[in-house]
Amino acid sequence: MDPKRFRDAYSRLQLLDERLTYKIRPRGMGAARASVEQVEDRLRDLAAFSIELKEILEALFVALGSKPQAGGEAEAGPAAAD
Repeated sequence: MDPKRFRDAYSRLQLLDERLTYKIRPRGMGAARASVEQVEDRLRDLAAFSIELKEILEALFVALGSKPQAGGEAEAGPAAAD
């Protein structure tokens, strides 16, 4: 597993959650009362969320299947040596 890639993907997942999850949560209003524009906006938000989530999951799977990148864990090395 590549810990740096994993951390990066997890950070992206947290940002996605903060940025879009509230937009796609059910609001309790019936579809009959929603205007066409509201439905289209929610559909766009859901599509954006789904596409970005797919990309993040792909990055997570790559991170899990990868070996650590050269120097990936060495970022803290020079600071620890001081």
